[in-house]
Amino acid sequence: MVEAVPNGLTGSMITAGLVLVAAYVLIFSEVMHRMHAAVIGAVVMVGIGLYAGFYSQEQAIQSIDANTIMLLAGMMMMVAILRKTGGFEYLAIRIARRTARRPRHLMVYLTLAVSVISMFLDNVTTVIIFAPLTVLICRMARLNPMPYLMAEAMLSNIGGIATLVGDPPNIMIGSAARLDFNSFLFHMGPVVVVVWMIIVTMLLFVFKKELTPSASHSGEIDLKAEKAIRDLRSLKRVLAGLALIVLLFFIHHHFHLYPSYVVFIGVALTLALIRPDPDTLLKDVEWTVLLFFCALFIIVGGVESSGLLALIGNGIAHVSADPAALLITCLVLMWVAAILSAIVDNIPFTVTMIPIVLSLDTQGMNVTPLWWALALGVGLGGNGSHIGATANIICVAESERCNIPEARITPGLWLRKGLPIMLVSLTVASAVFTVFFEHFL
Repeated sequence: MVEAVPNGLTGSMITAGLVLVAAYVLIFSEVMHRMHAAVIGAVVMVGIGLYAGFYSQEQAIQSIDANTIMLLAGMMMMVAILRKTGGFEYLAIRIARRTARRPRHLMVYLTLAVSVISMFLDNVTTVIIFAPLTVLICRMARLNPMPYLMAEAMLSNIGGIATLVGDPPNIMIGSAARLDFNSFLFHMGPVVVVVWMIIVTMLLFVFKKELTPSASHSGEIDLKAEKAIRDLRSLKRVLAGLALIVLLFFIHHHFHLYPSYVVFIGVALTLALIRPDPDTLLKDVEWTVLLFFCALFIIVGGVESSGLLALIGNGIAHVSADPAALLITCLVLMWVAAILSAIVDNIPFTVTMIPIVLSLDTQGMNVTPLWWALALGVGLGGNGSHIGATANIICVAESERCNIPEARITPGLWLRKGLPIMLVSLTVASAVFTVFFEHFL
C-alpha cells in the first residue's frame, strides 16, 4: 500500500525544497567546494527537520546509502593498490600507442569499453577503474582528458541501463517487478544500442575542437609497456582480487549479497595476499567524494521525509487514471524521473515510485511499461548535471586530481555539454519507446 500523502504542498515540503535548492546553488556556483556545500546543507536540513518535526537524526543516518559508500571505498582501495604495481601504465601505453594519432578513435574505443563493461559490472565500478587509466593515456598521447572523462561517465550511465546489475535502480526495479537479467537485456538492450550510437556521434561533434590534435601533438609513444610494470607479483595478486569481484558481480543477486560486500571480499583477498601499508593505502581513497555523497544522501533524505518526493510520485500516478493514456503516462514518468535524477539522486525517487507503481498493479493496471519507463528515466537523467550520477562525480574528481588545468570539469561545463546529451538521449529513447510500445507491454 502507498502511504497517504497531503494533497498539496506543506510547510515542511517547501522548507526542505528550499534547503535543497540553496545547497545546489552553492554546489553549482562553486562559491565553495562541493563537499563543503553539501555538508553545510546536510547540517541545515537535519537542524530544520528537527525543529519542524519532519526529519530526525536517526532518519538522516538511515538515509545514507551505506552500500554505495562502501562499494566506492572498496573499489578506490583496489584501484589504489593496482596503481602502485604499474598495471595502469602498462595498459595505458598499449592503448595510447594504438590510438595516439587518432583521438576520435580513442573516444569511440573508450566509450564502447565502458558501456559494455557497465552492463555487467555496475557503472560506478567501471568508471573508478577507467578514469585514472584515461588520464594516463591522455598524458602519454598529449591529449586533453576532459572530453574522454565526460564521455565515459555519460556512456557508462547509458550502458548500465541495459541490464539488471548495471545500475542500482535497476536492481531495485527488478526486485520489485520480478524482472530477471534476460528480461532487462531484451527490453532495454535495443534502446541502449540506438541511444549509444546517436550519443557517441553527438559527442564527437560536441568535442570536435578538443579531439583535434594540436600542432605540437606528435602522436608518437616511445615508451615500452613492459617497462611500466613495477611489481609483477603484486599485479597478479590484485588482478586475482579484481577477477573474484567481477565473478561475484555476475552472481551476487542469486545469493542475496550486497555489491559492497562482494567488493570487500575481493579487498580482503587482496589485502591478505599483498599486505600494503594501511596509511599509504587509505591516503589514496577519495574521502572528499565519499563525504560529499554522505551529505548529499542526507539532504535528499530530508526532502523525501518531508513528503515532497511522494507528492510528486502520486501526481504522476494520478495521470494513470485513464488506461488509454498509458503511453503518455510512461513518457511523463520517464521525463519527470530524468529531470529529478539530474537534480537529486535517482535512488530516492526510485524508492518512492516503486510502491506507487505496485499499487497501480493491484488496481488491475498493466504496469509493465511503467517499470521500463522508470528505468530509462532514472538512467538517462543522471547525465544532466555533474552530480546527477555517482559516475559523474568520480570523473569530475579525477579531472581535478590530475592537475591539468584544461582538463577540469566545472558544473557550468557539464551543463553546457551534458544537458543537451541528456535531452537528446531522452528524446531518442522516447521515440523508440513510442514506436515499439507493444514490445514493452
